[in-house]
Amino acid sequence: MQKLKIVALNSALFTLLKRPGRASPPGRVRDGDSLVLSCPACSSALPSRSSQGRGGAALAWADSSASCQSCSRALCPSVPSRHGAVKAEDTFKTSPFHLDLWFYFTLQNWVLDFGRPIAMIILPLEWFPLNKPSAGDYFHMAYNVITPFLLLKLIERSPKTLPRSMVYVSIITFVMGASIHLVGDSVNHRLIFSGYQHHLSVRENPIIRNLKPETLIDSFELLYYYDEYLGHSMWYIPFFLILFIYFTGCFTPAAEQPRMPLAALLLVGPSSLYYWYLVTEGQIFILYIFTFFAMMALVMHQRRKGLVLDSNGLFLFLSFIITLLLIAAWVGWLWNDKTLRKKYPGVIYIPEPWAFYTLHMNNLHAAKGAF
Repeated sequence: MQKLKIVALNSALFTLLKRPGRASPPGRVRDGDSLVLSCPACSSALPSRSSQGRGGAALAWADSSASCQSCSRALCPSVPSRHGAVKAEDTFKTSPFHLDLWFYFTLQNWVLDFGRPIAMIILPLEWFPLNKPSAGDYFHMAYNVITPFLLLKLIERSPKTLPRSMVYVSIITFVMGASIHLVGDSVNHRLIFSGYQHHLSVRENPIIRNLKPETLIDSFELLYYYDEYLGHSMWYIPFFLILFIYFTGCFTPAAEQPRMPLAALLLVGPSSLYYWYLVTEGQIFILYIFTFFAMMALVMHQRRKGLVLDSNGLFLFLSFIITLLLIAAWVGWLWNDKTLRKKYPGVIYIPEPWAFYTLHMNNLHAAKGAF
């Protein structure tokens, strides 16, 4: 009696699987009257209907299901991963140097980020009144759109599947932080036309310290906080995190001996100089140095596995090394500047380029104008 029940159950299951119009189970395709597994290693486990009875076929299908499940857990190339966390092509391979992306990335960093305060100062004030956005503000808006796009394209071209959720959250935070910085930085740079001096603190500035009521000074300090602290943190932390995430996928077997092309060597200089400006003006040396140390640790760890950096990883790593040398030279040059020392007290002394400009270059221009 028990055997009859088992045979009837197996027969019903096999009939359901053969019902017309019903989709085949994942990882299996129909082949006439039999079910053929798409995985070659498991297809042999399921005989055709003609070779055995319905009950035996159903039992064989059950055995092959367990076999194919273990196969899918082993990432069989024919069975896609359920969550998309791993790609079949995630084997280490040499990725070509992304000349187009790195060139556009470096160019827009120089034009839209470094060039925005210069454009604001150079272009006539009549074109951009003080109560309207300046040319630098429009540069900043373009930067907030183009930079996340280029970062996402870099992630897409990585030969290794990277954590998408972390990348998306980082991009969203980056855009939010850069937008906060856009507002604060716009007002702070417009204050230059009113005599604001960046090498002095907010309360020590001549145009601020005599404001009445004094609560207005607190409002300007809040604006400075959004610009220099909150905006920079939400902007630069995800920026360096995305670069590091991309860097983790820039490794290839040492036997391939990747080299940097000539175009990459030509881009290293401008790229390193921009990172110097980013670290010094943004006052993010601690974030930068921790990212650099993490890169060094990852390189040493992967070398033990027989993996080395590809051309893209070498470009990014070399840019960070040269940036560190430029920062050391900058600090050594201004080490004995007492005025800047007063604004940047503490162990880490890294003056901002714009503070140096308002302190020394403005005085130099004023002296030349006197003659």
